[in-house]
Amino acid sequence: MKTMQILSSRFDRIQADSVEEYRAAGGYEGLKKAITMKPEDIIEEIKTAQLFGRGGAAYPTGIKWEQAYAIPLEKGLKYMVCNADEGEPGTFKDRYIMDKDPLMLIEGMTIGAYIFGAQEGFIYCRGEYSAIQKILRKAIENAKEAGFLGENILGTGLNFDIQVISGAGAYVCGENTSLVESIEGKTGRPRRKPPYIKNAGLNMKPTVLNNVETFACIPWIVKEGGEKFLSMGTEFSGGTKLMCLSGNVVHRGVYEVPFGTTLRELIEDLGGGIAQGRKLKFVHLGGSSGSCFPGSLLDTKICYKDLRDHGLSLGSGAVLVVDDTHCVVDYLKAVMEFFEEESCGKCTPCREGNQRMVEILEKLGEGRATMEDLQRLKSLAQTMKNTSFCGLGQSAPVPVTTLLKHFTDEFEAHVQGQCPSGKCSMHGARG
Repeated sequence: MKTMQILSSRFDRIQADSVEEYRAAGGYEGLKKAITMKPEDIIEEIKTAQLFGRGGAAYPTGIKWEQAYAIPLEKGLKYMVCNADEGEPGTFKDRYIMDKDPLMLIEGMTIGAYIFGAQEGFIYCRGEYSAIQKILRKAIENAKEAGFLGENILGTGLNFDIQVISGAGAYVCGENTSLVESIEGKTGRPRRKPPYIKNAGLNMKPTVLNNVETFACIPWIVKEGGEKFLSMGTEFSGGTKLMCLSGNVVHRGVYEVPFGTTLRELIEDLGGGIAQGRKLKFVHLGGSSGSCFPGSLLDTKICYKDLRDHGLSLGSGAVLVVDDTHCVVDYLKAVMEFFEEESCGKCTPCREGNQRMVEILEKLGEGRATMEDLQRLKSLAQTMKNTSFCGLGQSAPVPVTTLLKHFTDEFEAHVQGQCPSGKCSMHGARG
């Protein structure tokens, strides 16, 4: 099994913030070609490429940009915003792009600015990435000096500048409307929709907001064409995907693979299999808010349609491998404690639901839970999914429902006062 180098082709081969080295390695060819094209034609190439949003929502980028392009330009104000918050546990692929090839992201946003007539762009980067923020700012400065950013870009009359905004560590700001609120200096909490960001985003003006990896794909698509990008993946998922492999696997890291690669190939061939000769217990796909599933689904292809057909979601591209030494209840409690901490508190289902779930999981771990508690856990998960205000509360129960589905016996064993993995304390367990 081999990786592909499309987005990662310049990683560790150039100085990250050097425009000269970036151009020598093929950079800015996409922007040069873009300014000779009609905006509508660029959007058609992106649609042909079958590029889906790489941040987790997987909305077709070409359609999203087509809808945004149709919105009239009001007083020269449209914004390009990049979600570089990357707060999803187990996800670190955007960090690689910004650390090793930030000008690829900047070029992608600049092509977007040309299409939409935007004059201002913002990269909302998580506060923990302070060193990377410095790299981004230096890359932006160098791009301005070289004429690829700022006033009259490449003599086209296009004026576009980018600011780096530092987040403050709130997971909820990975949600687009919360992110926009934060840029505006407000508390990061989700907005009611509609209106949608494309119509009324930053400062209530039309806004195009995409993930780091999504923007990074744009220059390659424009330069090489949508058909070529599509051909590297599957009929339903064009191009490649940066996958974050972590957990109980031999070779952890970020791998760029073509869509159509199976999860088994990623974990066993590229990742070297389960560490220390243990057996796989389950995989947590897409970050903490993603699905957990056993080894029987490892031959599922990394493809938006194939994953959906198996009831799974790619999410941000995180793959956390969990071996047979771990307890599902103990693992799930740690995940739900994260969501309990990160809930913004705006809506009752998420604010209260995460707390109640943690309480039930604590009872299970101590051998004090009943079958009624398991039913309550399922009911809470369904209620949160159906009634939470934003994606955080709607997706937080996903690991609960999927682990309950695939490991029913282990949950019921905890009700009987037994932890098959020997991880739980079982204080007060019935005999």
